[in-house]
Amino acid sequence: MLLRNRLLSLNLTSFLSPLSPPPKSASFLFSFNKTIAHSTHKRPESKPDVSASRPAKQPMSERARFAKTVLFVPPGVDPEDVTDEMILPGSNIVVGPYAGHSQIKEVEFVKSSGRAKDCPKDDRPEFAILGRSNVGKSSLINALVRKKEVALTSKKPGKTQLINHFLVNKSWYIVDLPGYGFARASDAARTDWSSFTKGYFLNRDTLVAVLLLIDASVPPQRIDLDCANWLGRNNIPMTFVFTKCDKLKASKGKRPDENIRDFQELIRENYKQHPAWIMTSSVTGLGRDELLLHLSQLRNYWDQ
Repeated sequence: MLLRNRLLSLNLTSFLSPLSPPPKSASFLFSFNKTIAHSTHKRPESKPDVSASRPAKQPMSERARFAKTVLFVPPGVDPEDVTDEMILPGSNIVVGPYAGHSQIKEVEFVKSSGRAKDCPKDDRPEFAILGRSNVGKSSLINALVRKKEVALTSKKPGKTQLINHFLVNKSWYIVDLPGYGFARASDAARTDWSSFTKGYFLNRDTLVAVLLLIDASVPPQRIDLDCANWLGRNNIPMTFVFTKCDKLKASKGKRPDENIRDFQELIRENYKQHPAWIMTSSVTGLGRDELLLHLSQLRNYWDQ
């Protein structure tokens, strides 16, 4: 409980300033070593070894327990070895040995598909971007690839109605999915979205992970939590990408950092191990390079 409470008191506000770049070390966010060192939790005492042929099992340290439950520890990393410097700023993501080249040199639109079975079949890994229709999906894609014309940005919610594949560096895909929960869509459009998007998730073998976008400028929304829970129940890997983190003043009572904490607290009720999360802003560029590095280590591991 103490480790959990310490996490809830993390200072996220410093990452929201558009006037200063993200800090180079994640220690500004996590005070990871301090959390472990000052924890009042004691390591479980090892029982005496009653059998010379069977050594006593080593208890998990508080460092490893914290890493396994609070941080996203990628393949190739022992939770016992996680340090502050391995955690990406503004996130709970640990960088591991599979992290590699993350620069986007070229991107091209490939096709729009109305059905999951019509999507490209070339076995390249892909990341699907999902979220409420006004969460800033297109803006995030534009910020990632640094091309304003790549994704269609519109002030009218629900503009994207198809599964759109963008090929990056001729090696992997960014997939722009229709936004959910748009108020002006017809019932037929809502039904279409539910059927073909869920079909995509359940039948797409090349899907590495879903980037579930969450608007940090508003309090946690039930529709976002329901979507996260559905993905979790179906064992679909996801990363929470908090958008609009540049908005220092909240329009509905709380700051973005407070909304992020509230959302994470609700998520922890259903997840023993917290999914990866990261703070972003398409306006200031916050989190762009860190998110691409995260995608690189997921992609490189998937390619093995």
